[in-house]
Amino acid sequence: MARIEIAKLVPVSSEEVFVFFAPQRMAYWYGAEMASCLELQEGAADFRVGLKVRISGRIGRKSISHTAVVTAFEYGRLLEWRFQDAYGVRGKERWELVRLAGHAGAETRVLFINEYASPGRAGRVVDWLLTRHALARRNREYLERLARLAERRA
Repeated sequence: MARIEIAKLVPVSSEEVFVFFAPQRMAYWYGAEMASCLELQEGAADFRVGLKVRISGRIGRKSISHTAVVTAFEYGRLLEWRFQDAYGVRGKERWELVRLAGHAGAETRVLFINEYASPGRAGRVVDWLLTRHALARRNREYLERLARLAERRA
């Protein structure tokens, strides 16, 4: 299983960052390039452990979607889900927010951990050559977008 870890310091409180971990706001920074939509099981208003989340969108002319199940959730601090897509790629995404006390005021460290496995030998080769680099770049863009939104809100 491949693992990508990316951290970002955001110069606002963890509360200001975590407001963007609501299903209605997550699409602004998570998957914004594909105009993503997050649909929660039974129309739930917020995340909770065991909840199914359908994430869908478009890349070019192609519709994509995958289902995730929330495996850990602590309001203001943590969101984790496991996913599998139609191509057999499965894995886990985890966001941890840590409030840093310092002389400069409120600051939050956001850690994004992405673990995934591509099916078959060809999938592993393509991952090694292309996918992991593209995912690392995409994950950095997600955190940059999240930071910009949180800073504007604060």
